[in-house]
Amino acid sequence: MSQQFIKRLVQLVLGLKSSFSKGHRELIITVTVVILVLLLRSLGLLQSLELAVLDQFFHLRPQESPNHRITIVAVDEASLRHGFPIADGVIAELLAKLQAHQPRAIGLDIYRDVPIKYGYTELVQAYQAMPNLVGVELLAPEGKQRVAPPPQLNPQQVGFNNIVYDPDGKVRRSLLYWHIGNQPHESFALKLAALYLKPEKILPQRAANNPESLQLGQAVFTRFTGNDGAYVGVDARGYQILSNFPKRDCDTAKKSRCSYQQVSMADVLADKVSPNLIKDRIVLIGSTAASIKEGVFIPYSSRLISGAEPIPGIVLQAYFVDQLISAALDGRPLLQAWPDVWEYLWIFLWSYIGAVTTWQIRRPLPSILSVIFSCLLLMLSAYLAFLSGWWIPLIPSLLTFSGSVIWITYHLAYTQEELKRSKEFLQQIINTIADPIFVKNEQLQWIVLNQAYCQFIGYPDTMLIDKSDLDFFPQHEVEVFRKQDQLVLTTQHPQENEEEFTDAYGRTHLIETKRSLHKDAAGNSFLVGVIRDITQRKLMEDELRRTAAELFRSNHELKLKEDKLRYLAYHDSLTGLPNRKFFAEQLQESINWAHENHLLLGLLFIDLDGFKQVNDTLGHEVGDRLLVIIGQRLSNSLRASDTVSRLGGDEFTVLLRAIPHQQVAAKVAEKIMASITEPIVLNGYTTKVSASIGISIYPHTSQDADTLVKQADVAMYRAKNLGKNCYEFF
Repeated sequence: MSQQFIKRLVQLVLGLKSSFSKGHRELIITVTVVILVLLLRSLGLLQSLELAVLDQFFHLRPQESPNHRITIVAVDEASLRHGFPIADGVIAELLAKLQAHQPRAIGLDIYRDVPIKYGYTELVQAYQAMPNLVGVELLAPEGKQRVAPPPQLNPQQVGFNNIVYDPDGKVRRSLLYWHIGNQPHESFALKLAALYLKPEKILPQRAANNPESLQLGQAVFTRFTGNDGAYVGVDARGYQILSNFPKRDCDTAKKSRCSYQQVSMADVLADKVSPNLIKDRIVLIGSTAASIKEGVFIPYSSRLISGAEPIPGIVLQAYFVDQLISAALDGRPLLQAWPDVWEYLWIFLWSYIGAVTTWQIRRPLPSILSVIFSCLLLMLSAYLAFLSGWWIPLIPSLLTFSGSVIWITYHLAYTQEELKRSKEFLQQIINTIADPIFVKNEQLQWIVLNQAYCQFIGYPDTMLIDKSDLDFFPQHEVEVFRKQDQLVLTTQHPQENEEEFTDAYGRTHLIETKRSLHKDAAGNSFLVGVIRDITQRKLMEDELRRTAAELFRSNHELKLKEDKLRYLAYHDSLTGLPNRKFFAEQLQESINWAHENHLLLGLLFIDLDGFKQVNDTLGHEVGDRLLVIIGQRLSNSLRASDTVSRLGGDEFTVLLRAIPHQQVAAKVAEKIMASITEPIVLNGYTTKVSASIGISIYPHTSQDADTLVKQADVAMYRAKNLGKNCYEFF
């Protein structure tokens, strides 16, 4: 278990508590429970429970087909009649009889480091004549006593018989390699498995995907570490693997418990054993006699009711060998532990499931059923994973799941109690207020209403409590209400809004609602709304708006009439040009402006030549049309700052503002005369008129408006006397 990871989880949950809102309560509780359980697990307090669960999984696994690859030659009580310790000569005879039936490998799980009684020479000869024989030794880690291998046996035919015990005294792991100094040693089981697999051309080698792992055929043996599965800091020296003990079925139903085919050493020596039980098999020779007391405990040794039953050491070796060969040839799953990250995520997932399901369901009976179902699902998932060769944590997951369920259940009870108190308090407060007031929960259901609200809506509180807007109001009104409610819940800021409201009698009111969010000690959120009926006020405002609009319309019409009268008063009705009155005002203003800015002002007095003849011959209507065209030509001949006016009849004036010298006035006069003299077609007749123009200049000729007009008029008559169609300065 990584202590650094636990510290990071603690920091995470503290950050969650300080920054997450109520909506993340389930996640906060989940992380907290996970941290507590992982702390317990890191201290090793859950190790024995998880190992006990693993043992039960072994008991519950289905029977596998009988193993026909291994036969145990048991040194049982009957065999001990040949004497104990068994003489070298007896073992030599036993080996010879077995070798005669052509086994693939023979494993002698009997220590022979010194001669025993008689027949030592025959035993040495048997060693030398049997390349498929594997003897045993007991290695001496940390300087402890060592049992040496048979001295005359080839060292390549010796495997160590060391066994790894768990803290509870059981064997759940096996050793494949052990190093003393730089010298590697192979286990007894691995030596035998390699001999059996050699004809299949399967040899121990480094795994392609991980050179530090051993590969035999289809199987890659992942090296055990001290914190795999349920273990916490156990001894992981050497090349250890988790043992996935097979559960073999029996060839006969007479046996109470099945393991491997066993024959008595006495029967082999008496030639009472069928050669088929020896030929092409691994033959393991070892003691099964209860009097020798060489039993070990494995997961199958446990019993729920009766005491644990040990198995002989030779049977344990059979399990080890069977595991290796079945994995290499048949692809039987090996037992592996999940990486730490996946275990943490698995534990976190079940803690979160417990928190979320309890928080969402809340009702007692469905909640209990969901908890039972979830626990069964968790155990089934762990069991199915075990059958596939994966050992995943069950006890931490159950604890985190249960812890989250208990925590959420307690929190819900506390929340409900606080909610009850808050509702009673709110009910007392809002009943003293005249305005309609409602209180909603986070699901937008009414939980508290005052009498004013019930009277306003037209329904009693018994019909409204625990209901929502959707049950009583039109859809378009509900959408507005819910949008505003959600806005307050999301932002946690008060909101004020004008809305429509239809009561029980079908009357629609205009209301102003102020919403705000409140919380009690348990973190329950309440949406409080205060309503004010503004229907009459809105009607008065609408009436005032209509009156204001009517006044605006009347004022606009008066302004248009005023503008029209002003236009008629200052403009010629025929040509649309400014009239004499407008001209007089503009002349005086222009004189004042020219005086202030020290500029010249030109005044042109224009009289049409030949207009009377057109008027007399073609009629006044044609004459009027002629005057309109002349007015347009005058306007087109001037700058935007200049002003042309009609004084009456065929007399026009032009004000030339801000001219640099009087020659500019002369050029404008020439331009006007050229424009006027162009032919005009009226009623099919081509008509031609000209203009006599008199010019006066402010302030050269005069500084008085009337005088300037008279001077320009005099100059105009002088131009007429000079032959018309010309201009003259005063």
